Amino acid sequence: MRIALATKNRGKIEEIRSILKDTGIEVVTLDEFPSLRLPPEEGKTFKENALLKARHVARETGFAALADDSGLEVDYLSGRPGVYSARYAGINAADEENCAKLLGELEGVPDDKRSARFRCVIALVDKGREETFEGALEGFIAHEPKGENGFGYDPVFYIPGLKKTAAELPGDEKNSISHRGKALRKLKDRLAKKS
Repeated sequence: MRIALATKNRGKIEEIRSILKDTGIEVVTLDEFPSLRLPPEEGKTFKENALLKARHVARETGFAALADDSGLEVDYLSGRPGVYSARYAGINAADEENCAKLLGELEGVPDDKRSARFRCVIALVDKGREETFEGALEGFIAHEPKGENGFGYDPVFYIPGLKKTAAELPGDEKNSISHRGKALRKLKDRLAKKS
């Protein structure tokens, strides 16, 4: 089965490829469709945005399409940045700028009020059929970035059970517990049952 990924985010592409290896799924990136532009993420939920992107890429490429919409929800900030996670500090903000804005908003907030979660919705659109798969990873926002791995908010997302940020974990370990890993394993199980 060939699936086109509805993302240009290199970190997401690598994680998805790693998690889907050994499944027989051939992952096709948007590099093969240089003129294809992703639609604006105008949904109010991760699910709406994932479906919006997957539908568009399936229609434009003729392949089954897989889209991921994911982000960080911080309880103290009433769920922000949420669907705006990638552009929290501005449309073209770098990961470091988004992390800096988040840490600035949480300055002085005690540890017990820094609870957060990464949330992911994977949408698969294939010949008009649509399915979504969700995953979440609970943790806290650290007071400063730590770690060199991962991307996005990984350096400030602290996982208490491991006593590390997501950016301090090797890729395989992160994928085994991550929000994206959980959602993609649900997708893998579904595809295995279908075949």
